[in-house]
Amino acid sequence: MATTAPVPTTDTVRTTVHGGVGVITLDRVTALNALTTEMVDAIDDILSRWESTGLHAVVLDSASPKAFCAGGDIRAIQENSLAGDADASERFFATEYRLNARIASYPIPFVSLIDGICMGGGMGLSIHGAFRVVTDNAVLSMPETGIGFFPDVGASYFLSRLPGALGTYLGLTGIRLSAADALYAGLATHYLDRETLAVVPAVLADHPTQPVEVTLRTLAGASPVADSALARHRGDIDWCFGADTLGAITERLSTFGGDWAEKVRQTLSRLSPQSLQLTFDLLAWGRQHTLRECLDVELAVTRDVIRTPDFIEGVRAALVDKDRAPQWGVSRFVGLEPDGHPLWT
Repeated sequence: MATTAPVPTTDTVRTTVHGGVGVITLDRVTALNALTTEMVDAIDDILSRWESTGLHAVVLDSASPKAFCAGGDIRAIQENSLAGDADASERFFATEYRLNARIASYPIPFVSLIDGICMGGGMGLSIHGAFRVVTDNAVLSMPETGIGFFPDVGASYFLSRLPGALGTYLGLTGIRLSAADALYAGLATHYLDRETLAVVPAVLADHPTQPVEVTLRTLAGASPVADSALARHRGDIDWCFGADTLGAITERLSTFGGDWAEKVRQTLSRLSPQSLQLTFDLLAWGRQHTLRECLDVELAVTRDVIRTPDFIEGVRAALVDKDRAPQWGVSRFVGLEPDGHPLWT
């Protein structure tokens, strides 16, 4: 194996290399590792440098006891929009999506250790890698419709490929998933307890010739303590969210009856109508396209969405004033062109 020196660390991203295993640690603890352009660029640079060094695994973990990664720094994007600094937002999303694509095609086994919150951009850092390990503390979500945005970081690709109507359900509602849910949906690949998770890099280093899959499977213990709510409601989800229009989904939830359907219907009623329709259309489009095509279209969509009143209002309500009472406007989204680019009024 080629000699590999640690890449210089930053205030928010640290690296170590031991026994042929490179470890990237997210260390913006006070912000739950919310991603900045500098953090994303640093991770991309690290992976680029390590690509041909002979490492047999790369591990991404977190220094925070609460979060793997809470997503992108969306409040900063909103501030850019209010200031008219479109270039700064463009740099963030373009850099983030470039990193997502790199992880998806990375030649070295990429292992994400998810202990705590993993949302939005955190999903983009993990889901495109081959191995996503969760603990009982893991909470996964794509909650963008609640802030007037849409599930991005390649979600139009990976959510659209989940079994049945799970991807549509998760993308529209932004529901939070437990470890059991993530494993059931295929968003996670392995389950470990928190103590065992901490030794994964060392065990990988001790078994350099063993496939990563075998090492993780050997470490894996019992199933998560809780069962999967997704599994319990799978038939309901597939029927309600398998409808061919957003309006038909709402109608099915209304006629289905019961606590689950009513709770989901109320959840949808509180979310941005513009974001819901945009998400629904993007997931349908993404099902027939490659990850690269999905990321390119998502980048085009971000340029418009971050300028809309719903995005500004959604971030205000969730992250600035934190009153959780957004006043959504009339949707400006008309539909997608055949190439996936959005049409707006």
